[in-house]
Amino acid sequence: MSDPTPAAKSATGAIPPARMALLFMVMLVTAAGNTAMQSVMPSIGTALQVEDVWISLAYSWSALLWVVCAPFWARRSDKRGRKAMMALGLTGFIVSFVLCGAALWAGLAGWMSALWTLVAFAAARSLYGGFGSAAPPAVQAYVASRTPRAERTQALSLIASSFGLGTVIGPALAPLMVVPFLGLGLTGPFLCFAAIGVVALVLLRLRLPDDEPQYAARGQAVAYSSSGSGAPVDPQENAESEELAGEPPRLSWRDPRLRPWVFAGLIGGHAQAMVLGIAGFLVLDRLGLRDTPAEGAGPVGLVLMSGAIATLLAQWGLIPRFDLGPRAATLWGITAAAIGTMILAVAGDLHLIALGYAIASLGFGLFRPGTTAGTSLAVTRAEQGQASGIVASLAGASYIYAPALGVWLYAHSDWLGFGLIVALCLIVLVHGWFKLQADTELTKDRS
Repeated sequence: MSDPTPAAKSATGAIPPARMALLFMVMLVTAAGNTAMQSVMPSIGTALQVEDVWISLAYSWSALLWVVCAPFWARRSDKRGRKAMMALGLTGFIVSFVLCGAALWAGLAGWMSALWTLVAFAAARSLYGGFGSAAPPAVQAYVASRTPRAERTQALSLIASSFGLGTVIGPALAPLMVVPFLGLGLTGPFLCFAAIGVVALVLLRLRLPDDEPQYAARGQAVAYSSSGSGAPVDPQENAESEELAGEPPRLSWRDPRLRPWVFAGLIGGHAQAMVLGIAGFLVLDRLGLRDTPAEGAGPVGLVLMSGAIATLLAQWGLIPRFDLGPRAATLWGITAAAIGTMILAVAGDLHLIALGYAIASLGFGLFRPGTTAGTSLAVTRAEQGQASGIVASLAGASYIYAPALGVWLYAHSDWLGFGLIVALCLIVLVHGWFKLQADTELTKDRS
């Protein structure tokens, strides 16, 4: 086989550490901001005297926009460049957080009714769903298109771990950002993380080199063929070596290569969204903090931090230490998530709540990189942008109604809410056992 061209070498070579740090930062800031918001929203909802389910539903419109917009931005990143889409996503995050914080501050100050406060919050949050969804698929596609197949699970796991680190930092900083003496109160984390987002955007603009569009229309797309003779040449890798020849065809989640991973990611994502939706309200209920909502931010933050640390253990420790492939990470992860959920269901004090949430989060910390890497490895390098858009869209789809459904079931019966989560985990386990492609087949070097 002839030596690869310089373009191919650059596409598959290691990403310089400085650039990886910038990509990590983009994901970290948005993750930290979102988990900081989630740690104070149960207390804000209680202060506004709003039922829990309406707080969860306030995220639904944003999640729906994420589902619709993420694939669009992913395709656009193939033509306009990854950096431009990352910058657009950060801008959407910043503007959304400023407006969300302003709307909630007005509601808590009595300037707006609880109803209009939630409407304004949902509208401002939609900016994150519509424009913030540009960043994650651009980051994932940037990494996936420059990482060899055998190393892609670990590379994508490193990027996914930025969310884990963000979910440690967000809840840890959120109570410190609740600053009554400045008049911000529980809305302080919104404006503080918007300011941090501005810093991240400036660094991205100044330090990450511009990436030229790779898939501008330059002839017919490479056809996908399963034929071959002589020395085995995988059609995926053949397409990858010719990715600069033209724009790849439109990729659908119904593609047979993606369908098993999409199903696992969607069902497991719903289980994860329900756990996250219930967690904050569970802490307030089991610790008797409904009458003092301002005191709830600290314990909720501690529980979310325990889960985030467990997620980092999965993504920084277990996956690289045991060299877990996509299928193994998915199956082991969803099993641990089910066990953690069952512990959370019976937990009655802060220690046991944190333990159950940590075990569930460790499981989802394995599951998410597993399904993400499986989706990436199932398609060609030229299709990475579209595949990352599908992954981001799935993540958004999980939050359209699942958190609200979980909270609604939990409000009626603890066992209904947690029982559904465990059932979803078991569905993924059975499906993955029979349908997901073996790791040895997915990750082997076919060049």
